[in-house]
Amino acid sequence: MSTTCPHEPPCPSAFAADREAAHPVVRHPEQGWSLLCNGVLLFEDTGELLPDGRVIAPHRPAAALAVA
Repeated sequence: MSTTCPHEPPCPSAFAADREAAHPVVRHPEQGWSLLCNGVLLFEDTGELLPDGRVIAPHRPAAALAVA
């Protein structure tokens, strides 16, 4: 999936380390996911699905888990 970002400055690519900083273009909080401008599906558990099909496991900080 190729996307062209209309934002200025452009959003990080789906394969950049800071890919989660891209703008959401579709949000479905009732289903627990958002589609970012760069084509990444971001899930509320912090997991991700990249445009090439790769899955990024949830990666909440350990400190957040200790509070829960």
